[in-house]
Amino acid sequence: MRHFIITLLNSLIVLITCQSSLAQSDSLQISTADSLRFKDPAFLKDTLTWNLNPKREKKFWRAGAEWFLAQALPASFNRFITRDPYSYITFKNFIDHQRFSAWDWDDNQFTTNQIDHPFHGQIYFNAFRSNGYNFYESSIATVAGSYIWETAGETQHPSINDLVNTTFGGILLGEMMHRVSRNILARNKHHHNRIGNEIVATIVNPVSGLNRLLDGKWGKTVEDYFLVDSSVIAAEVDMGFRRFDAKEGDFLAKGKNAFYGRLRFRYSNGDHNYKRPFDQFSVNLELGSGDSSFINAVNVHALLYGAKFFKSQKGEHFGTLNAHYDFYNNDAFFYGAQSINYNWVSEFRYKKNNRLNLSVGAGAVVLAAVPDPYLLYGASRNYNYGPGASYRFRGELSLLNRLMISADYNGGVFFTISGNDSYYILHGLNTEASLRLYKRWSINLSSGYFNLQGHFKDEQYPDFNREYPYGRLSIGYNIFF
Repeated sequence: MRHFIITLLNSLIVLITCQSSLAQSDSLQISTADSLRFKDPAFLKDTLTWNLNPKREKKFWRAGAEWFLAQALPASFNRFITRDPYSYITFKNFIDHQRFSAWDWDDNQFTTNQIDHPFHGQIYFNAFRSNGYNFYESSIATVAGSYIWETAGETQHPSINDLVNTTFGGILLGEMMHRVSRNILARNKHHHNRIGNEIVATIVNPVSGLNRLLDGKWGKTVEDYFLVDSSVIAAEVDMGFRRFDAKEGDFLAKGKNAFYGRLRFRYSNGDHNYKRPFDQFSVNLELGSGDSSFINAVNVHALLYGAKFFKSQKGEHFGTLNAHYDFYNNDAFFYGAQSINYNWVSEFRYKKNNRLNLSVGAGAVVLAAVPDPYLLYGASRNYNYGPGASYRFRGELSLLNRLMISADYNGGVFFTISGNDSYYILHGLNTEASLRLYKRWSINLSSGYFNLQGHFKDEQYPDFNREYPYGRLSIGYNIFF
């Protein structure tokens, strides 16, 4: 039941955020340069020398109380309302769970482990982040919250995969939600749609909204921590149709049509701010009918640290360390993973309105969940867990600030450590062309495929090769704020 409640809350927040962003669009700026109009002259300073994170009061007891409630409320619900047999935890269970040998792999459903647990983790994170603590301190709180729940929240053996998913995913989702809500609240100093901004910021980050209510600051002029925010978010909402085929591999002749929707945005706190976690990140959310689930993809890609290598006559070249959270669920297969990659990034400019960005990287998959048609682990788990290697490429060409052509590849190899002895190879490629038709409106045409190959050591389990080719046509509306 705890997982059902978290899933419901997550879905409501995502859907309402999309709707609220559309409703706010007319008040948003139409370019990065225009966003400077939101800034008072006193704050128009170079962000390399200006303190972007003024000290806030650290409210430990309130942070600890909210962190504790994130544990106590679902535990109490399971114990006294649903009377879940796993909720009858004792001190002896807790002590027993401190043994290294007590840790195991759980049998929860795919969406529970890959969506619900990261969302729960962000509550631990934002309990401290919204109470004055920095990124690293809040990350420690997320680790502690996940560990305490695994060892003291249920009588089941503590779960290795839950610890990774709740911690890694919780930190990524938590800081993303914190940064976006801060960007929204930064506009409150201009007395424009102040209540609307507070509502949207609370939907994006409910823990922060609660604390602003407790402080008596909800709907009022924001403090310096928000006033110095210099971030810009470029977002696009797409609606259209797609054609795909998960059986024959021929989506043109044998595919089926379905509704398609996408929300994607990029957050930037200044092109030169690459030494602090999450000063640059991107989010992609894809929804659709006619597939195995309504939520087809969730991707969060965040900068952890970067350094400029050198600058040429036409471009700049960087090295960046990035964290990735990926979730896919379609008719052919499902896949979820958290990974860390190191990337070489090159950015070229020609005159004012032409640019070419290239990025290539490789790194480690901390933990991936991949389907196994021959596995039934416990009551409901039909997928394997394992680490691996990740490799990515992205190219983006913009011409005259009107035509955008991009190619995005995500590949990986994973080795099972929980499940049937096997290894997997993943290929994901998407190519897209976007033409701006009128002001913020654009038409988008894309095509690509996902391919997952499973190789099993036991001869009684045949290898499999699943393909998911697709084509998409959509109308996009661009938002800048």
